[in-house]
Amino acid sequence: MPKEVETTKDEEWSVDAIGLAAGEVWQILKQKGPMNLRALERGVPGPRPRVLMAIGWLAREGKLSLEHRGHELEFRLTEG
Repeated sequence: MPKEVETTKDEEWSVDAIGLAAGEVWQILKQKGPMNLRALERGVPGPRPRVLMAIGWLAREGKLSLEHRGHELEFRLTEG
């Protein structure tokens, strides 16, 4: 599991911190393949809202797609 980087309260919610979390989400999905939210939260350090913002960041950039699997959402990297 990645190590948490020490940050101040303001840095924790900066665009840079969210961008770094987006990079971590991308790396995990690249290495392990599609995952649900719970698994992503376990793999990315930091508070849940930051992980959600990172997912939104990647989705907005078109780098992430989601699919319903039963009662959960599965996140995966888009092709290309």
